[in-house]
Amino acid sequence: MFKKILAATAMLFAVASWAAVDVNRATEAELDSLKGVGPALSKRIIEARKQGEFKDWADFMSRVKGVKDKSATKLSGEGLTVNGQPFSGQAPANKVKENDAKKVTPTAHKAQAKP
Repeated sequence: MFKKILAATAMLFAVASWAAVDVNRATEAELDSLKGVGPALSKRIIEARKQGEFKDWADFMSRVKGVKDKSATKLSGEGLTVNGQPFSGQAPANKVKENDAKKVTPTAHKAQAKP
């Protein structure tokens, strides 16, 4: 009987260790327990969360310094979620690429055109 209880407890612990950590509800210690999240990042997350809950990954990435696509992918792989959702690989929509912001002037365009 003792072995069955011990086995059930071990399985429960194993399942709990793979459980997702939601960024809006996690404590600093829970955030620190994720691989890739250290004390500095967990403090930045907690500070940004004081402004309000994160709506989605784009909101999270725009408000927490140092979290970009690559790190969001890694953190999501380790079990971090935003409102229960893993990172889908989409960059924040409010960012504009530098090349997109530049406009070609008509004179510059004419200089490039060959007669």
